[in-house]
Amino acid sequence: MDSLTQLALGAAVAVAAKGPRTPVWQAAWVGAVAGTLPDLDVLVDHGDPVSNMVLHRAETHALLWLTLAALPLGVLAAWLMRDGAQWRRWVWVVGWALITHPLLDALTVYGTRLLLPFSDHPWGLGSVFIVDPLVTLPLLVGTGWAWACRDAAAARRANAWGLGLALAYLGWTALAQQHVRGVAERSLAAQGIATDRLLVTPAPLQSVLWRVVAVSGDHFYEGFYSLRDEAPVMHFDRFERQLALAEPLRGHPPLDAIARFSHGFYKLSREGDSVRVHDLRMGQEPGYVFAFVVGRGEPVATPLWPPTSAGGRGDARAGLPWLWRRMGGEPVPPPR
Repeated sequence: MDSLTQLALGAAVAVAAKGPRTPVWQAAWVGAVAGTLPDLDVLVDHGDPVSNMVLHRAETHALLWLTLAALPLGVLAAWLMRDGAQWRRWVWVVGWALITHPLLDALTVYGTRLLLPFSDHPWGLGSVFIVDPLVTLPLLVGTGWAWACRDAAAARRANAWGLGLALAYLGWTALAQQHVRGVAERSLAAQGIATDRLLVTPAPLQSVLWRVVAVSGDHFYEGFYSLRDEAPVMHFDRFERQLALAEPLRGHPPLDAIARFSHGFYKLSREGDSVRVHDLRMGQEPGYVFAFVVGRGEPVATPLWPPTSAGGRGDARAGLPWLWRRMGGEPVPPPR
């Protein structure tokens, strides 16, 4: 999730975990800092943009390492707050703020290596968009309300309401995702489309409109479904993955890394003399957040090292009006 949401979650969890003698403001500050610490791995340069992408949310998001880090960081928090006698409570507070960060991240589609060093698998449920105000706002309001309360019991209730609403919304997005998956599977079967893998994620900033990607060999299909659509039927557009472009690049580490990290949701394209790999999970056709030039030359490309970034955010001026209309159930085609 985005940094503000992680800060708000860390603060809310810390306030919920604090003891009765700990002021709300102290727990909120410590939780907010602890909740943002795992994302400091973005400051580490691994040498090329593909490595920087796939190695984000790795060791600093592993549940084991964060659990072990809770002890020294909790003791440090107790010392900073001049509350050394309660250091065990501060270890508890910091620990919860740390481990809830990757658990929330794992609900997005990006990929979080929760089980390092035992497993390198990047977990990504994809049930919530990386920025969603309906996750962030309840956390901020609940913690802010608790901070303003003079009565300890009222502060606990306020924070619990905010945390509970955020968790309930996350549960709702998981249920909505399963509903849309069912609609997508039935629609694909009715259209005679056989798929190798299926991806269902919300479109930006909300959980009413969902994007579905179905991979089938050298092709992929993209469709959108709004929970306000009149009929539980999806239309899919077909696109080429251009996997033949990968043949002369077989074994090239950046290409292999994206193929693994994206769980097979990738395509290739040629732009002039460059060959690019695109992660299909984040963005929508034809623009993707994560795209990289991995080869150069024509008619046959040779591996490029280091790879260069070629991703983008798309045209918000065209995308946002379409997003709003499509959320409302209008069958308008996506901007291409």
